[in-house]
Amino acid sequence: MRRAIFPGSFDPIHLGHIDIGRRASELFDELIVAVYDKPLKKLLFAPDVRMALTREAFADVPNIVVKGYSGLTVDFCSEVDAKFIVRGLRVFSDFEYEFRMALANQHLSPGVDTVSLITRQEHTFLSSTTVREIASLQGNVSAMVPEHVALALEEKFRPKDNT
Repeated sequence: MRRAIFPGSFDPIHLGHIDIGRRASELFDELIVAVYDKPLKKLLFAPDVRMALTREAFADVPNIVVKGYSGLTVDFCSEVDAKFIVRGLRVFSDFEYEFRMALANQHLSPGVDTVSLITRQEHTFLSSTTVREIASLQGNVSAMVPEHVALALEEKFRPKDNT
């Protein structure tokens, strides 16, 4: 069985992530969307919420499984017997970062290869940071995320009633 992981913080998951995940699911027998629980950045959503939003985004894709993990990505690959890491590339600067990360992972675990998919043109501007910032200012993110994620963002950023 060809098993791959698609790791990320998915905070929140957006249409660019979903596009990469769906396309990767066609390349592998099983794709584990691996939600990292402790990235070096401040998170908007707790790990369980990010996993639930991600599961709902891929609910109609039978060979996608969503799991949480912590620690090194290559160690998680070993735990789930995955031989591939899927990464998305949006812009040229992503390539440099992902290239270095792929080489580091190859050094740590020579049996794991990185497969990079180029994002579709309509998603090149998308990042979770962009989505969070727009949503935090009550901007419309409905063209960037699935409806259930837009609702979760709206709830998260709803002004508190102090009356």
